[in-house]
Amino acid sequence: MPRLTAGQPAPDFTLPDQNGVAVSLSSLRGQKVLIYFYPKAATPGCTTQACGLRDTAAEFNSLNTRVLGISPDAPAKLKKFADKQQLNFTLLADEDHAVAEAFGVWGPKKFMGKEFDGIHRISFLIDEQGLISQVFDDFKTSNHHDVVLNYLKNR
Repeated sequence: MPRLTAGQPAPDFTLPDQNGVAVSLSSLRGQKVLIYFYPKAATPGCTTQACGLRDTAAEFNSLNTRVLGISPDAPAKLKKFADKQQLNFTLLADEDHAVAEAFGVWGPKKFMGKEFDGIHRISFLIDEQGLISQVFDDFKTSNHHDVVLNYLKNR
């Protein structure tokens, strides 16, 4: 499926969080939602990205923006990751990668000479009405939070 773009409605979904509680995108209407897709919990790049979001959570909250991280990891692995890194936002388990496919971020990747299918590190800012207002695909794991916050502050 092609990657979703700004102006399109975000597909609704319900996924289990790191505690096994079901979270639906539609239940978050009325606030902005940053959905960031990441390949695998507890890996160096994913940890750097998550910790940047953790450390700027107050700024996201002040901008009425909820952060949701989505990976193909199981809830138990997400729980360990969230606890170890003291993450203060929700992680969601997309084990069958259906949500990643719906957003168009699941597909061929290459890493260390190997080709495989996986999640591409892309983020979507969903507005209060459920429309995609911005797609972030040009950032480093170390500055992802800054790129998104700069966008939110300058809109």
